Amino acid sequence: MNEPVLQQTPLQPSPGIGDAAPSERTPVALRVFGVLLMVGGLALVPQVIGVWVDMGQVFLSGSYEDDSVLTIILFVVLVAAVCYAILASAALGFRLLRGNRRRARILAESVAIALVVAFASDLMLFGVNPGLWFLGITALILIVAHVWVDPSLSDERELQRRLRLMETREEAEEGTLGLDKSGDGFIELDFFNLFWIFVIASVAGVVIESIYHVLVVDFGHYEDRAGLLWGPFSPIYGFGAVLMTLALNRFHNAPLPVIFAVSAVIGGAFEYFVSWFMEYAFGAVAWDYTGTFLNINGRTNFMFMCMWGVLGVVWVRLALPALLQTVNLIPWRWRYSVTAVCAVLMIIDGAMTLVALDCWYSRLAGVAPDNALEQFCADHFDNEWMENRFESMSIHPDAAHRSS
Repeated sequence: MNEPVLQQTPLQPSPGIGDAAPSERTPVALRVFGVLLMVGGLALVPQVIGVWVDMGQVFLSGSYEDDSVLTIILFVVLVAAVCYAILASAALGFRLLRGNRRRARILAESVAIALVVAFASDLMLFGVNPGLWFLGITALILIVAHVWVDPSLSDERELQRRLRLMETREEAEEGTLGLDKSGDGFIELDFFNLFWIFVIASVAGVVIESIYHVLVVDFGHYEDRAGLLWGPFSPIYGFGAVLMTLALNRFHNAPLPVIFAVSAVIGGAFEYFVSWFMEYAFGAVAWDYTGTFLNINGRTNFMFMCMWGVLGVVWVRLALPALLQTVNLIPWRWRYSVTAVCAVLMIIDGAMTLVALDCWYSRLAGVAPDNALEQFCADHFDNEWMENRFESMSIHPDAAHRSS
């Protein structure tokens, strides 16, 4: 193979995550993302003020006595998570503004975790509300900045662009694209890989659950097991697969009993949390294992933890390598553009699903639509439509514990 022709100017290594590039050579885009992150952090300030006002009103009125201890804990967790996201986003933005990428990736990932915690707490306390949009905007800025700062992607925008693209094409042809070249794990835990793991696992989850229901639960009766408004997606399996990948990536060569045990514990804990979250936020019950062997509050049990363990073994040893090969079928020149478009569509689907569930909950609670979005859901996703779409789910407003 002929050597690629590069520019005659000497190549300078792109600044990595652990490097601090001089401020005078800071790329303009990096400065833009630095400013956006600082603005995103400031956008969360109204969220903190609003929560503090709500908490103050609750305590001044003495109505906190009617709330559970868990509700008060969620208030505190929400404030702490948002405050950390504000400070960390500002710090990360200031670093990028100066061209300092040292520990940027770790800081960005910690902000992402804080935003997820804040989003879940806010949703459980208040349902779908304007505060969630502030969190979503900050998360979007963070994702874009994280991808841009990642040196594995920014190299393509430097003098080594041609060589990088040639190496990418060779890896795609050899089937090694996406593998962790350091040897610490099986795959690279970047946004591209994790997103497609989520999508494919979401579809596979619907297929597996549908077959299980037809053959075991209610023989011959098909039931829609999708978890989003549109498309054959079950986000529970998607997030479960991402969580399993993050936890087991370094265990891909571990003994099978170790993989099984780790998968069973993680899967059972995740299933328990999802069940609790859905009931707390929407009064929704999608499964109940009460009365089964070694069940934990009816949210998970021994049998399904074992199934999670088996799925983890199959996932790490068989499914993940096959999935990586499938993802690599995406033409290498289209990888990022196709992923970006699909990610936007999936985010819209997920956001509208949360809105529709919240409106369904409100209607069953006797609250009439009071804005255009709620009226749109009432017209297009009424109770009958939601019951047919989410056949395995039932909503009981009295079972919810949120504050609104």
